[in-house]
Amino acid sequence: MRRKGWGFLSMKALVIGLCVMQFAGSAAAGTPGEIPVGALLPEAQLNALVGGAAKLSSFRGKPLLINVWASWCGPCRAEMGSIERLYQRYGSKGFNVVGISTDDDQAAAAKFVKISGVSFPNYIDRNLVLENMLGANRLPLTVLVDGEGRVIKKIAGSRAWDGPEAINLVTQAFRLKAQ
Repeated sequence: MRRKGWGFLSMKALVIGLCVMQFAGSAAAGTPGEIPVGALLPEAQLNALVGGAAKLSSFRGKPLLINVWASWCGPCRAEMGSIERLYQRYGSKGFNVVGISTDDDQAAAAKFVKISGVSFPNYIDRNLVLENMLGANRLPLTVLVDGEGRVIKKIAGSRAWDGPEAINLVTQAFRLKAQ
């Protein structure tokens, strides 16, 4: 028996096509004021979780790894130790590392930094300025920035930053010698 109108396969293709379009649209969606890969980061105030404030431009001159995280984010918490180990291995020799917390609760963010034992500077993002600028519509987000302040790469999701694949990614992006 032959059906009139759209056949089953045509309907299935339409549903798959709509799903692909939805995924592509959400993957391409950014945040308000997002700086794209290849562009220079504008000046921004960094409000320290502990200690004094800084300016984003104070990190120019050396490549910069920016990790955007939240204390309530399981994948963020899971990768923090590996970022610290990467920082201990390469940070003093080749690049800076900073963390940007998107927590609403500054005390919770400061407590997590203390418990995790990280030694690189961490800042709190007040009013979503850095979250939007960096394009952190999901966490964690790691942004690689060259010494002049130009965004090289954005990596969404948790990684083992002290593993061979991530070390290769960072050393190539920052043009460092592997150790």
